[in-house]
Amino acid sequence: MKYMLLIHTNPDAHVGMTEKDQVAMYAAYGAFTEKIAASGELVTGDALEAPDTATSVRVRDGKRTTTDGPFVETKEHLAGFYVVDCVDLDRAIELAAEIPDAATAGIEVRPVASM
Repeated sequence: MKYMLLIHTNPDAHVGMTEKDQVAMYAAYGAFTEKIAASGELVTGDALEAPDTATSVRVRDGKRTTTDGPFVETKEHLAGFYVVDCVDLDRAIELAAEIPDAATAGIEVRPVASM
C-alpha cells in the first residue's frame, strides 16, 4: 500500500539553528532517505520551496484565477513529502516517526488513492 508522508513544518523552528545543527539535520534526512530506499519502501520524495513561491489555482464558473502564495495562512506549511510503499499503515506511521522534522513538526500520513 502506498502512503504519502506530508511534512508540515514551522520554519521558525529552524531559525537560529547553527550551521552544525543544519548539517546534522540534512545528514539525518539523507540517512532516512537511504534507509527507506534500501528497504525498497521509497517511491519518491522531495523538499518543497518556501510557501511564498506557491501559486494557488481555482476555477469558478469556468473562469480560472490564480493567487500568489499558499491558500491558507498558517504557522506551519507543507515543506516536503515522501511517498512510500509499505505493508500497512502501522509501518507508514513508524517511518513517519523517523522523519527528522517529526521532532518539531507534524507529519501527516495519508493513503494514496488507487485510481
